[in-house]
Amino acid sequence: MRHNHAFVIRRAFGGVQRQYSGTAGRIENSQVAVFSSYASPLGRALIDRRVYLPKSWADDADRCAAAGAPDEVGFATKPELALEMITEAVAAGAGCSWVASDEAYGDAGAFRAGVQALGLRYVLAVSCDHRIPVGGGQTTRADALAAGLPAASWQRISAGTGSKGPRWYDWAWIDIPGQPGRSLLIRRSLSTGELAFYRCWAPEPTPLAALVRVAGTRWAVEEGFQAGKGQVGLDHYQVRTWTAWHRFVTLAMLALAFLTVCAAAAAPPAPADPYHHARHDGPIALTAAEIRRLFNALVIAPLRALLLAPQRAAKHARHWSDWRRLHQGRARRSHYRRRLAIAFGP
Repeated sequence: MRHNHAFVIRRAFGGVQRQYSGTAGRIENSQVAVFSSYASPLGRALIDRRVYLPKSWADDADRCAAAGAPDEVGFATKPELALEMITEAVAAGAGCSWVASDEAYGDAGAFRAGVQALGLRYVLAVSCDHRIPVGGGQTTRADALAAGLPAASWQRISAGTGSKGPRWYDWAWIDIPGQPGRSLLIRRSLSTGELAFYRCWAPEPTPLAALVRVAGTRWAVEEGFQAGKGQVGLDHYQVRTWTAWHRFVTLAMLALAFLTVCAAAAAPPAPADPYHHARHDGPIALTAAEIRRLFNALVIAPLRALLLAPQRAAKHARHWSDWRRLHQGRARRSHYRRRLAIAFGP
């Protein structure tokens, strides 16, 4: 299994009962689900999903039956649902060595233990008040450990390339006493100084840059949600029953995976120079969004346009695709230069 691939876990929502929604940031009528994303250098896509049934639902057999939920489905916490998806993916032969997640999963000891039992390394976000073992049976808060670090402990490393260039942060790394392979990774924002914390485990010595890269990969699931909603209507359903929800969401995930595979197949070789995009203009590679536009224009465009002027329609679609990607490439160059100036000075 390759170390540059990772499973990424996070919550999403739709609508069923009043409960906390991470996207809305408040309690509202929502349907919560757990999604997993597969991330690699070639692309990332949502690969599995589980509806979260609150205990009030799971304990009401008639209500579940009316919604179409199978009899064998009972209450499970979100970390338990996430671990179930990862276990099934590993059993299916998914080539992956790392797991990344947000705090809801990193704070759950049973989830961390389950991931390790599968032989997968992890970089899992944890809350600032997460208790870290410090030896002698004592624990302390993650933010308290960070407060005592000297300035020399911090290193500036990019967590990967975002839409506006490298994502630079300062990072510190603390080994957990008496627990080989376990450590606490701390991220500090260059602009606000805000801290984020990660529990890490790997059975072999792993460089800091590798842990940082996996921590940055967690945003793959956010990108998957953004692309899913914007390109394939992942959030456009109005269904509430078990079967209808799974059919709609699975179809949307399949459509997004199709666009992702097409984008990966069309991608040019990655430049050897890490700052290539800060020095050179040129169009960006075909994205899932651009492939969807071309697919709509060239394959499922209105019959009138295809019948009246098929050659003109195809030429027009390709022209606008080239124009959009060229200007996006120029914007990318400016963003890269700005990010590099923030990280290292002019």
